[in-house]
Amino acid sequence: MMLAPHPFGHDITEASLVEKFSAFRQWEDRYRQLVMLAKALPPLDAALKTPDIELSGCENRVWLGYERLENGGIHFYGDSEGRIVKGLLAVLLTAVEGKTPEAILARDPLTLFDTLQLREQLSSSRASGLAALSQGVQDIARRCL
Repeated sequence: MMLAPHPFGHDITEASLVEKFSAFRQWEDRYRQLVMLAKALPPLDAALKTPDIELSGCENRVWLGYERLENGGIHFYGDSEGRIVKGLLAVLLTAVEGKTPEAILARDPLTLFDTLQLREQLSSSRASGLAALSQGVQDIARRCL
């Protein structure tokens, strides 16, 4: 039984996000979609919100945890108190969920954000939060090597 299951990387894939976001021309539409993605990420059980998985460098509190899968991949899970940051986390989970440490480290996890045109409108605090999330994922991948 997987800790904190979510639909990202399984039911919601990079391809489905690219398809959905490619229809949006306005930042407001992308923003609304991020909020929708945040709602699709189930809240993390309070028992899992431990200090050791809380990331620093984010305006809102953010948790990023993981567990190793039998196939060598990594299952990531997380939560945030901020809706937009939680939406950004959902996109990040889509990019890295279930992948091996090698695959995660071979490709910048933020590439998907550029494809979806999600980075250019972020406030500096959200951009630094996103960088902290990406760094967190890469740190976990390095630990798992």
